[in-house]
Amino acid sequence: MSVKIDEIMKSRVITVTPHQTAGHVRELLEKNKINIVPVVGPDKEVLGVVSSADLIKKVSDNKPVSQFMTEKIYTIPRYGDVDLAARMMRKHKIHHLIVIDNKKLAGVVSTFDLLQLLEGKRFVIKNAPTQGKVTGKRSKAES
Repeated sequence: MSVKIDEIMKSRVITVTPHQTAGHVRELLEKNKINIVPVVGPDKEVLGVVSSADLIKKVSDNKPVSQFMTEKIYTIPRYGDVDLAARMMRKHKIHHLIVIDNKKLAGVVSTFDLLQLLEGKRFVIKNAPTQGKVTGKRSKAES
């Protein structure tokens, strides 16, 4: 498959900054029906992420994002192949990758974006060749 991340990623990404609060992030996730928001610095560099799973823990609404965000993020270049994204997600057991371009946020790609590639595709398994007798001789019936 020669599809690039740029073709399937979401480029309109809702972000937060480290000083914003858990309550603000909860509202964003719920209002926009999303599961993750990148945490960005002043130059759109990605500092971390906050996911809905991070907020399941008892995090006070007043707690700044910088105190509970996940700093270990997995990124993929904007023009990387989708098969690389699938391998990374499976290996690290994650559902989102941050897409970067020149070390800055360019978008987000999710497992749902990858699944959309498969929608409508029909995979056909070719029948295995049957084992027949090949002798090179004709049977009496054929003669």
